[in-house]
Amino acid sequence: MAGKFELYEDKAGEYRFRLKAGNGEIILASEGYVQKASAENGVASVKTNAPNDDRYERKETKSGGHMFNLKASNGQVIGTSESYTTASGRDNGIESVKRNAPDARVEDLT
Repeated sequence: MAGKFELYEDKAGEYRFRLKAGNGEIILASEGYVQKASAENGVASVKTNAPNDDRYERKETKSGGHMFNLKASNGQVIGTSESYTTASGRDNGIESVKRNAPDARVEDLT
Protein backbone atom coordinates (compact mmCIF):
# COMPACT_ATOMS: atom_id res chain seq x y z
CA MET A 1 0.00 0.00 0.00
CA ALA A 2 1.29 3.45 -0.91
CA GLY A 3 1.75 6.29 1.54
CA LYS A 4 -0.84 9.01 1.97
CA PHE A 5 -1.29 12.44 3.48
CA GLU A 6 -4.18 12.97 5.87
CA LEU A 7 -5.47 16.54 6.09
CA TYR A 8 -7.47 17.14 9.27
CA GLU A 9 -8.70 19.75 11.74
CA ASP A 10 -7.37 19.45 15.30
CA LYS A 11 -9.22 20.12 18.56
CA ALA A 12 -8.08 23.76 18.54
CA GLY A 13 -9.62 24.31 15.10
CA GLU A 14 -6.30 24.40 13.26
CA TYR A 15 -5.58 22.47 10.08
CA ARG A 16 -2.78 19.93 10.06
CA PHE A 17 -1.47 17.14 7.89
CA ARG A 18 0.37 13.93 8.56
CA LEU A 19 2.16 11.64 6.16
CA LYS A 20 1.56 7.95 6.72
CA ALA A 21 3.66 5.17 5.26
CA GLY A 22 2.01 2.24 3.49
CA ASN A 23 1.85 0.36 6.81
CA GLY A 24 -0.19 3.19 8.38
CA GLU A 25 2.65 4.52 10.55
CA ILE A 26 2.89 8.32 10.82
CA ILE A 27 6.28 9.35 9.44
CA LEU A 28 5.88 13.15 9.27
CA ALA A 29 3.52 15.65 10.91
CA SER A 30 2.90 19.35 10.34
CA GLU A 31 2.40 22.34 12.55
CA GLY A 32 -1.08 23.82 12.89
CA TYR A 33 -2.37 26.21 10.23
CA VAL A 34 -5.21 28.71 10.62
CA GLN A 35 -6.36 28.25 7.03
CA LYS A 36 -6.95 24.96 5.24
CA ALA A 37 -5.28 26.33 2.09
CA SER A 38 -2.07 26.87 4.07
CA ALA A 39 -2.05 23.23 5.15
CA GLU A 40 -2.65 22.18 1.54
CA ASN A 41 0.32 24.34 0.50
CA GLY A 42 2.35 22.57 3.20
CA VAL A 43 1.50 19.19 1.66
CA ALA A 44 2.61 20.46 -1.76
CA SER A 45 5.87 21.73 -0.24
CA VAL A 46 6.56 18.35 1.40
CA LYS A 47 6.00 16.61 -1.95
CA THR A 48 8.46 19.00 -3.62
CA ASN A 49 11.16 18.98 -0.93
CA ALA A 50 11.01 15.36 0.31
CA PRO A 51 13.36 13.86 -2.33
CA ASN A 52 16.15 16.36 -1.51
CA ASP A 53 18.42 15.03 1.27
CA ASP A 54 19.73 18.55 1.97
CA ARG A 55 16.27 19.55 3.22
CA TYR A 56 16.43 17.21 6.23
CA GLU A 57 17.65 18.52 9.57
CA ARG A 58 18.79 15.55 11.66
CA LYS A 59 18.58 16.26 15.38
CA GLU A 60 19.07 14.63 18.75
CA THR A 61 16.40 15.21 21.39
CA LYS A 62 17.15 16.30 24.96
CA SER A 63 16.33 12.78 26.13
CA GLY A 64 18.87 11.23 23.75
CA GLY A 65 16.43 10.24 21.02
CA HIS A 66 16.72 11.07 17.35
CA MET A 67 14.32 13.00 15.10
CA PHE A 68 14.28 15.10 11.96
CA ASN A 69 12.66 18.15 10.45
CA LEU A 70 11.94 18.57 6.76
CA LYS A 71 12.58 22.14 5.67
CA ALA A 72 11.54 24.13 2.64
CA SER A 73 14.13 25.91 0.49
CA ASN A 74 13.64 29.05 2.63
CA GLY A 75 14.61 27.11 5.77
CA GLN A 76 11.10 26.96 7.24
CA VAL A 77 10.15 23.67 8.90
CA ILE A 78 7.30 22.01 6.99
CA GLY A 79 7.21 18.68 8.80
CA THR A 80 8.56 16.98 11.91
CA SER A 81 9.15 13.32 12.64
CA GLU A 82 8.44 11.32 15.74
CA SER A 83 11.31 10.57 18.11
CA TYR A 84 13.35 7.46 17.28
CA THR A 85 15.51 5.52 19.72
CA THR A 86 18.40 5.20 17.25
CA ALA A 87 20.00 7.32 14.54
CA SER A 88 19.50 4.46 12.07
CA GLY A 89 15.77 4.42 12.90
CA ARG A 90 15.62 8.15 12.18
CA ASP A 91 17.50 7.68 8.91
CA ASN A 92 15.05 4.94 7.91
CA GLY A 93 12.24 7.41 8.65
CA ILE A 94 13.83 9.95 6.32
CA GLU A 95 14.15 7.36 3.57
CA SER A 96 10.48 6.46 4.07
CA VAL A 97 9.45 10.12 3.64
CA LYS A 98 11.59 10.36 0.49
CA ARG A 99 9.88 7.25 -0.94
CA ASN A 100 6.30 7.98 0.11
CA ALA A 101 5.77 11.76 -0.05
CA PRO A 102 6.24 12.64 -3.73
CA ASP A 103 3.40 10.44 -5.03
CA ALA A 104 1.22 10.20 -1.92
CA ARG A 105 -2.46 10.91 -2.34
CA VAL A 106 -4.21 13.36 -0.03
CA GLU A 107 -7.14 12.17 2.06
CA ASP A 108 -9.19 15.13 3.27
CA LEU A 109 -10.63 14.33 6.72
CA THR A 110 -11.98 17.84 7.41
